[in-house]
Amino acid sequence: MKNRYAVLILSLVFIRLFAAGEIFAASGTPQDIPVKDTVTMVDLGAKSCIPCKMMAPILEELKGEYQGRAAVIFIDVREDPSQGRRFGISSIPTQIFYNKDGLEEYRHIGFLSKEKIKETLDELIKIK
Repeated sequence: MKNRYAVLILSLVFIRLFAAGEIFAASGTPQDIPVKDTVTMVDLGAKSCIPCKMMAPILEELKGEYQGRAAVIFIDVREDPSQGRRFGISSIPTQIFYNKDGLEEYRHIGFLSKEKIKETLDELIKIK
């Protein structure tokens, strides 16, 4: 009985982690970033990076909360190192926020809380 319970728990954990991994698929291609006429947040990191893993569920939530108002995108720079060079990052995770005109407004290195991300996105959405 204990073994079945352990298998069930591990299965649920695996399913949850797999579902959270959906954030790692970027919306569109990297060439479409920043998204035209849309406030865009790009998180550059790696699936194996601990702070990146911590941010994955936050990004997934924000992706839904800001649908139609802002784009929230993750790029794994270990899978595609050229993107790290393209965005000029030196450490992961790095978050870059773009205004609706595609201009970089803010850059942060390291874990970034949901509250700070929301604050930054909301400020950029308000700017006309």
